Amino acid sequence: QVQLVESGGGLVQAGGSLRLSCSASGRTGSSYAMGWFRQAPGKEREFVAAISGSGGSTYYLDSVKGRFTISTDNAKNTVYLQMRSLEPEDTAVYYCAAGIYSIYTRAYKYWGQGTQVTVSS
Repeated sequence: QVQLVESGGGLVQAGGSLRLSCSASGRTGSSYAMGWFRQAPGKEREFVAAISGSGGSTYYLDSVKGRFTISTDNAKNTVYLQMRSLEPEDTAVYYCAAGIYSIYTRAYKYWGQGTQVTVSS
């Protein structure tokens, strides 16, 4: 089992920045890929970014490329999502997940509880 806990969400003005953190505990010795997803009210959960288990590969939703950066600190068992130039359209609950490197939710076995990000215009 792997437990994931997100933090770092909040309210920010458009153009601002936030850094989300996801702390992993449990059987983290496995080389899980890590992903960030988000879900806005009334919408499906969508892929945002992923990083491979080795950390050598990353992939982003087109609309966040150049604005968001996913990274890991293996010593701290933590994955980050640095978000810059935030837009109101980025408002959502953000979830981190551990599983197979993919853009699909079904590839991820473990999920955090989510953290709210609200971007005001």
